[in-house]
Amino acid sequence: MRTVVIGSGSWGTALAQVLQDNHQKVMVYGVAENEVNDINENHKNSKYFGDVELNPELKATTDIECVKGADIVLLAVPTIAIDPICHQINDLLEKKTIIINVSKGFHPETNERMSQVIRRCIDEDKLSSVVSLIGPSHAEEVVIRLLTTIDAISLKNEDALTVQNLFSNQYLRIYTGNDEIGSELGVAIKNVMAIASGILSGLGYQDNTRAALITRGLQEMIRYGVHFGGQQKTFMGLTGIGDLIVTCTSVHSRNFEAGYQIGKENSVENFFKNNTKTVEGVRTAKIVHRVATENGIDMPICEEVYQILYNGKLPSDCAQDLMIRDLKKEF
Repeated sequence: MRTVVIGSGSWGTALAQVLQDNHQKVMVYGVAENEVNDINENHKNSKYFGDVELNPELKATTDIECVKGADIVLLAVPTIAIDPICHQINDLLEKKTIIINVSKGFHPETNERMSQVIRRCIDEDKLSSVVSLIGPSHAEEVVIRLLTTIDAISLKNEDALTVQNLFSNQYLRIYTGNDEIGSELGVAIKNVMAIASGILSGLGYQDNTRAALITRGLQEMIRYGVHFGGQQKTFMGLTGIGDLIVTCTSVHSRNFEAGYQIGKENSVENFFKNNTKTVEGVRTAKIVHRVATENGIDMPICEEVYQILYNGKLPSDCAQDLMIRDLKKEF
């Protein structure tokens, strides 16, 4: 099978290398010529991975026509770009294709999950299914072949199994699942929790606080996910607690890093003034706030992150306000 990876960033490059390591036919498509040339000529993606040596057989291109004839297209672009890139490749697809999504979040205007966006934008006669390849993973670790496990989630089990077999090897283990709603909501909302975790660390709070944040954050994820049809057991797996832990505790996490800066300065001002990276949790916090409010879902941690990001509330005040909420039973 021939796979095209859309996106020459960190995750797209790392996953393309997995396929190359597995002796699969794969091509990376990117719009940044310097990244594409770096992969082709130097066998590196220096912007994201420094001097890490990539599989020398890995190839990249700036020609979107490479999508033609592909059996699988993997979308490794920010959530905000999924809609336009799907419209772009729709005219190039020549047969029913498996579309793999690795982005974690929502459409910024419609609130759709990524699988919903893809099904809306890709013609039915060109789409075999959507497979979400998601879970606790940092590209920086996968690219140097550290042991990692993630999920291939799809409503079409046959395609999930295809993706599982293509990507699994001695350092990357893929499990399959079909709870698309729970899995996609879990990996999206955990980005908001990662911002909260970073904020608390920046404020100087340590292990006790982070444990509380992760535990109570998981309850919010479950509450939100089950409300919209997700299965509670999903949140006990890789796309729930697994992704929540790795994102709330790792310096590789952009969401944690953003939160840490905000907490360190006890202000969001400089973050918005200077940030140049995609921090999915910022947009997700706004969407979750709106949807939770409309549906009467209690999301106190997400609410405080929203207040910090969009209403300028001091992070230190938010931390204290969470502690003095009305006392209640845990479950």
